[in-house]
Amino acid sequence: MQSLAAWMPGLGGFAIGAAAGFAVRHARLCSFGAIEDALMGGDSRRLRIFGLALGLAILGTQALVVSGVLRPELTTYTLPNLPIVAVLLGSLIFGIGMAMVGTCGFGSLVRLGTGDLRSLIVILVLGATAYAALRGVLASVRIDALERLSIGMPDGIASDMASLTSHALGFDVRAGLAIVVGAGLCLLALADPRLRRAPRLLSAGIALGVLVVAGWVVTNSFGDEFDVAIRPQSLTFVSTIGKALYAGVLNVSSFADFGVGSVFGVVAGSWLAAWRSAELRWEAFDDDHEMRRHLVGAALMGIGGILAGGCTIGQGITAGSMLALSWPFAVGGMVLGSRIGIALLVDDSVSEIIQRSWASLRSRKQPLE
Repeated sequence: MQSLAAWMPGLGGFAIGAAAGFAVRHARLCSFGAIEDALMGGDSRRLRIFGLALGLAILGTQALVVSGVLRPELTTYTLPNLPIVAVLLGSLIFGIGMAMVGTCGFGSLVRLGTGDLRSLIVILVLGATAYAALRGVLASVRIDALERLSIGMPDGIASDMASLTSHALGFDVRAGLAIVVGAGLCLLALADPRLRRAPRLLSAGIALGVLVVAGWVVTNSFGDEFDVAIRPQSLTFVSTIGKALYAGVLNVSSFADFGVGSVFGVVAGSWLAAWRSAELRWEAFDDDHEMRRHLVGAALMGIGGILAGGCTIGQGITAGSMLALSWPFAVGGMVLGSRIGIALLVDDSVSEIIQRSWASLRSRKQPLE
């Protein structure tokens, strides 16, 4: 039987996940919705909120690194080799899957907490395919074929922007870089006057940023380093969903894991927010076409998320808070994948987007008469 101390990471993950689920559900915040608003509607407000969360997470996380509390090289986001091919391919696949489902893994957990049975199916498929890519039948393809195509860092340093820049310049620039990037993202978000009048969105962005930092603190503080090597982690919702399914079916002791706890916490927090606002209701698929779309999207998110090293939260905020080199490539791939996915749903063809973009480009190049 595990001691209470062994359960502290899981309990901490549950509390942090519950706070995140409550805040996001209360504000109606969604990462795919933010991307869709920006790409299709020209409305960047919700995307700016994620920028605010990232900015706060960078400032808090890098403060932990500078103070010596957190070591970047111990995290999975800043290993000495950057698997660039896997990150690019995985993030693109994840983005397409996210468009087919209409939200990411984190958003599916939030929806599940409100009674959306479609999200239950998505979570089961996403978790199963994620675990297959992480440790199952697809793991060998990932490791042997894709992750070997990586870029090694000079002198084996951690693959984060601060370490690489400091190595190139010959002196430590971490604090200055964190302030410039983190504060810049916060100011960019708050520059929109409409957001300053949206307390729910602002509170959700602040909560996400602070909770990512809290995740680093919890996983770095609790754990027996003589029992298992401590690997700091924070919020991410692809591999953790697979581990949560594994824990529920095969290994009860895995419930003590921070990530597994955060998965169940998000559902609980979302349920509480929906219950308080009297918005709990059962929802199911409208038809077989919608179900097929969700099944395919969930499988793509599970496989793509493992290849990319995280989801819109895991790579978009958690890896970003560490200033990981994978972060901009993963976020860019997810945005591009989302746009392709939207095209497949709306236009039934990516070629139509290419044709329209080419026609628009040619019209801009034509001289004005």
